[in-house]
Amino acid sequence: MGVWIVIAVVGAYILLAGILFVFQSHFVYYPERILAANPGSIGLDFENVSFETTDGVELSGWFIPSDGARGMILFCHGNAGNISHRLESVQMFHRLGLDVFIFDYRGYGQSKGNPTEQGTYKDAEAAWRYLVETRQVNPDQVIVFGRSLGGAVASWLAQTHPPKALILESTFTSLPDIAATLYPYLPVRWLLRFEYNTAEYLGRVDCPVLIVHSRDDEIMPFEHGQQLFEVAGEPKQFLEISGTHNEGFITSGRHYEEGLNAFILEYAVLEN
Repeated sequence: MGVWIVIAVVGAYILLAGILFVFQSHFVYYPERILAANPGSIGLDFENVSFETTDGVELSGWFIPSDGARGMILFCHGNAGNISHRLESVQMFHRLGLDVFIFDYRGYGQSKGNPTEQGTYKDAEAAWRYLVETRQVNPDQVIVFGRSLGGAVASWLAQTHPPKALILESTFTSLPDIAATLYPYLPVRWLLRFEYNTAEYLGRVDCPVLIVHSRDDEIMPFEHGQQLFEVAGEPKQFLEISGTHNEGFITSGRHYEEGLNAFILEYAVLEN
């Protein structure tokens, strides 16, 4: 009887590992196609934007202008939902006097295709090219912002296309690192086909960096934010907030907004 129990346990373990390996993209990406709202829903003027990646995928996004803008936010969102679920953040950046360009990765919202790691990098690069080449935005006016998985994408972009500044919020050091934390009983470092190595990319970034993280983050441990701060070059700042992974920026309210504004004023505001 004992032998059969061991066989059953081992079999279940192998099956679970196999499921993780085969279906891992479903654990990484949670896209939604339907847009729940748009910036007009909260009283903001906006422009629907379509642009194309180097591998021919048509992407969708919103350009939200701000009167007398003092800079541009290029917003790389997390792994779930789509751009319509980031309107509170869009509104905040608009309130801070910044133009905002937020886009959906392939497979999200109205963007074509299916998400992949290399695809998300191509998507961010296409968004950058749209701003710099199509809209003729000076790269020295662009602040790249990445939240959660978007922080890895933003770091990759910033190492290849230096912006005025980089802001990473609730981001992991790498996907294998966070997977090992979430699934300590599985050999995830052997199984994962994804890297999203934020720490490696961040180490090559040459611009001011702000790391934002909450001690209450139940998904991305606070230590990941601390490690990213250690890796980042100078000048850099760390903004500690409170609240859960998906609600920290809301829970922290004024403290969060004032912290971002102070960093932007010091390192990224346009010269008058």
